[in-house]
Amino acid sequence: MMKKSKYIIPVLLFLAACGAKETPVRDLEAERLYKISTLDTTTLRTIIDPDTVEGFDLLDNLTAQAWILIDDKTGFVISEKKSRERMYIASLTKMMTCLLALEHGSDSDSVYITQSDYVSRDSRVKPDQGYLLRDLINEMMLVSDNDAAYAIARHIGGDTTAFYNKMNEKAAYLGMTATHYDNPNGLPNDSNYSSAYDQLRLVRYSMEDSVFAQVVGSREARVPLLDGRHMDCINTNRLLFTYDGCIGVKTGFTYQAGACLAASAERDGVRLYVILLKSKNMSLRFKEAAVLLDYGFRVMSYLR
Repeated sequence: MMKKSKYIIPVLLFLAACGAKETPVRDLEAERLYKISTLDTTTLRTIIDPDTVEGFDLLDNLTAQAWILIDDKTGFVISEKKSRERMYIASLTKMMTCLLALEHGSDSDSVYITQSDYVSRDSRVKPDQGYLLRDLINEMMLVSDNDAAYAIARHIGGDTTAFYNKMNEKAAYLGMTATHYDNPNGLPNDSNYSSAYDQLRLVRYSMEDSVFAQVVGSREARVPLLDGRHMDCINTNRLLFTYDGCIGVKTGFTYQAGACLAASAERDGVRLYVILLKSKNMSLRFKEAAVLLDYGFRVMSYLR
C-alpha cells in the first residue's frame, strides 16, 4: 500500500478552499442571468383573474405606448402592452452606461470633461471640470446629464465607439435581442433603440448590483468636483419622493422617444418592476407608473 504523504491533506484543503471562493462568484452571475430570463406569462391567471382586480380598468386610459409590469420574485408578468416592440428609450440608455462604468471603472478614477464631451449644451457639467468617476456617475444618473455620459463613455471605452461596442456586447450577453446602442445617453438617434422587455432584463440584472441600486435609489446628492466645489443634484425620478416604497430606477425624455420611465417599488416583501415607454408627457409617466404599480401590488396581495 502506498504511504500517504503528509502534504496531501493540506493540499486538498487548500484546493477546496480555492474552489469555495470561486464557485459562489460564478453561481451568483448564473443566478442573475437565470433570474432575468425567468418571466411567467401564464401561471398568474391560473391563480387569479387579474382583469377583475381593482385598477384594471384604469390601464385602458394610459397614454404610454408600451409597458411591462412584473413581480420580481416569481417573474409573473402582471400587465404588458407591446413590451417587445422596438422603441426609442431616451435616457433609459444611461442605465447601461452606468452599469458598464461600475463594472469596468474604478471609483477613484479622475474624469475630466473635454470640449468633445460638451455636445448637448443643456448639461450641468462643463469643459475642464474634473470629477471622480463614482461622483460623475451619481451626477449623470440623478440629473440625467447627457455630457457626463459622453465623458464616462470616453473614459471607460478609450473612445466612444469602443464604448458603444461594449454596450452592445453587454446587451447581447443579457439577451436583449431588440436592442441596439449607438450613444451613451439616449439623445435622438435612429440607431439607439430597445424594448420594454429588454429594458426590464437590464434593470433586473443591474439592480442586483448594490452600488447601482444605491445610485438610482438616491433622492439627492452633493456631488464634489476635484477643485473642491460641489454640485447639488436632485433625482429626476419623482416617484422616489411621491410613491411609497419606490427604490429607483431612471427617467428618460426626448421628443423622439416621448416620456419614459423605469421604476421599482417594494411593499410587504413584494418587489415590482415597471418599464413605461412613450407616455404622453413627463408628468403623466409618473402618474401612469403609479397606476400600474398600485394595480400590481393589489394583484400580488391575492397570492399572500
